[in-house]
Amino acid sequence: MSSALPQQMQCIEISAPGKPEVLKSATRALPAPTAGEVLIKVAAAGVNGPDMMQRKGLYPAPPGASDLLGLEISGEVVALGEGVTRWKTGDHITALTNGGGYAEYCAVDAQHCLPVPAGVSLRDAGSLPETLFTVWSNVFMGAALKAGETFLVHGGAGGIGATAIQLAKAFGATVFTTDSPAARCDFVRSLGADRVIDYKEEDFVEIVRAAGGANVILDIVGGANIEKNFKAANHDARIIQLAFGAGSKVEINLMPVMLKRLSYTGSTLRTRPPAYKNEIAKQLEAQVWPLIAAGRIKPMVNAVFPLAEAAKAHALMESSTHIGKILLTVG
Repeated sequence: MSSALPQQMQCIEISAPGKPEVLKSATRALPAPTAGEVLIKVAAAGVNGPDMMQRKGLYPAPPGASDLLGLEISGEVVALGEGVTRWKTGDHITALTNGGGYAEYCAVDAQHCLPVPAGVSLRDAGSLPETLFTVWSNVFMGAALKAGETFLVHGGAGGIGATAIQLAKAFGATVFTTDSPAARCDFVRSLGADRVIDYKEEDFVEIVRAAGGANVILDIVGGANIEKNFKAANHDARIIQLAFGAGSKVEINLMPVMLKRLSYTGSTLRTRPPAYKNEIAKQLEAQVWPLIAAGRIKPMVNAVFPLAEAAKAHALMESSTHIGKILLTVG
């Protein structure tokens, strides 16, 4: 690494599994980029659901990954590992990480980096990778959502939901979404959702079934939603479970899975092989980055905190009152 770089950096550590206040500022040595990696001076890091789980001790970092939180960042390339040819020092990029984003510097697989899209600030680019990699790989690569199909996404005002709505509309799907209260419903309506359902006031099963049923369902809620999703699904529907905000242990009738020929899958991104993430990055750059540059897909940054206030960012996310993404800024 360049001798001009500092030897130490500020970061956020988990002092012990627990509530947001266990996140503490700390000092560590700069990570060194290994072969195939770049070292990024972090401008912004996204705050995501898996960060909450890891902080609670429920989602440990995979072997070889940083134990620090932070699965997506944006910033400037300041050092190159052996064999990196696409990027050069000074490039502004955004990246999916295996951890380590809650810090002033982060080493990342060079193939999991993408250029900051035209028209997007370096800060806001830090909100893109985790949700775009997740939604694209699950909804388009996995469930193969097609133009003309009906897509139901729960929690439309969150980071995953807002991204899923925009992508689905851009590729020609009809989008139903659930959320509450009215302010969050108004927000997802502004994203272009065809029908917004306040789940505290309306029955999404009745509404979606009346429209012919959903072909693809994206759920972060779990709990009672699991069986309701089976009812709202059309024949041959694909249901994707990305989180269990309302619980993962339920008693359900699985008969509709057989009768409707449903596909019910779960997914985590962090433990996927590097080659799979490489492929997602290539597809995003070819098919989604032009849509961002054209303003059809927009980063939805709701709140921004300095790195040292990571605990406040986590508290906001767990309150479920935010709309869109939460970012930590560095420097």
